[in-house]
Amino acid sequence: MPLLPLGPFPSDAGYATAVALDEADPLRCFRAEFATPDPNLIYLDGNSLGRLPNATIDRLAGVVADEWGDELIRSWPNRWWDLADKVGGQIAPLIGAAADDVIVTDSTSVVLFKLIMGALQIRQGPKQIVTDDLNFPTDLYVADGVARLLGDTEVTVVNTERADPTEAVVAAIDSTTTLVTLSHVAFKSGYLYDMERITSAAHDAGALVLWDLSHSVGVVPIDLRGCAADMAAGCTYKYLNGGPGSPAFLYVAPSLQLDNPLSGWWGHRDPFAFTGEYEPDASIRRFQTGTMPILSLSAIEPSVALVRKAGVVAIRRKSTALTEFFIELCDRLLEPLGFLLASPRDPNRRGSHVSLQHADGWRITQALIDQGQVIPDFRAPDNIRFGFAPLYTSFVDVHTTALRIVELLAAGIPLQYSAGRGSVS
Repeated sequence: MPLLPLGPFPSDAGYATAVALDEADPLRCFRAEFATPDPNLIYLDGNSLGRLPNATIDRLAGVVADEWGDELIRSWPNRWWDLADKVGGQIAPLIGAAADDVIVTDSTSVVLFKLIMGALQIRQGPKQIVTDDLNFPTDLYVADGVARLLGDTEVTVVNTERADPTEAVVAAIDSTTTLVTLSHVAFKSGYLYDMERITSAAHDAGALVLWDLSHSVGVVPIDLRGCAADMAAGCTYKYLNGGPGSPAFLYVAPSLQLDNPLSGWWGHRDPFAFTGEYEPDASIRRFQTGTMPILSLSAIEPSVALVRKAGVVAIRRKSTALTEFFIELCDRLLEPLGFLLASPRDPNRRGSHVSLQHADGWRITQALIDQGQVIPDFRAPDNIRFGFAPLYTSFVDVHTTALRIVELLAAGIPLQYSAGRGSVS
């Protein structure tokens, strides 16, 4: 059972600051756009799975009852066939791309495979992929899998432990580099790469660049065209709130003649001709492979509309304020309790989540979820991640979280939990 009553601790000086920041917040009205069945729960895991928009409930009910239940297969030509293009076009302004250069299809891992394999296949001779140890593991696994398939490709993983990650990656790029692939925002620390600098360095060396935008799309302004990025991929279930397992998006610069290595009927120039020979579509549709999951695809639209309405610049401004406020509280209240900031202090190099290291991080995470009414997440070996989604996270949420951590530790609650990590964290 939760330790009630908990917070918001108005006696603490930071509470008045939090209230004032919330009252002045131009995005505060968006909080009501999301389902909050438990108003006492503080949800700080939007960097893993975003909250459910209220509009999505109605949208999915209509897809199931009307489009599937009533119209049946007639919905394919009437509503569904071009939905991946439509949703891709809605995401495009959030990443600085033209609508015709973005499409939603498959999972992030599959999209990464398509782009990495496609990029390497246009180069002759030995190839080198440059990535880093901050990259999300699936990105590393896919790169390694592609290298094993091709046989003439080496994967270089840059060690960033003792250097600024942007500078470390730039230093590793040379004339042997074929492809640079990185997460725009590192999943564990929240480090935000200098996209323009790395893309420019790669191009100077004759290499292509692939950006994973999963932890930045919807909370960080992105300008793929302005940075001359070659390719990008990203999931839609974090800050875009598309729902668990919602399909990913991909971007390919129009000047890059890239083939889809997973050719399938949805990427065919004329799918319903049912010919025996594959002819790729000339547009971004060629990167589709099989039939899209229409229910999941439909769930992306309502939240993307909210992000576009709020504006990424305003979202980023609030995101920076939320993380700055949390770090100030951490310095004052949590550092004396053994917490170490594992995210960049410079807001220009930080995404929308803050990672704290603690020797008992897993136990503290469990205590927060079970008894503190706060949901962050944990990343081994000792990182607690607090994801601040500006459309529904308040400054009082941030303040209350810090004070609840203090109270839980003071009461020894985390020691009630096993130090053994579960299979899902």
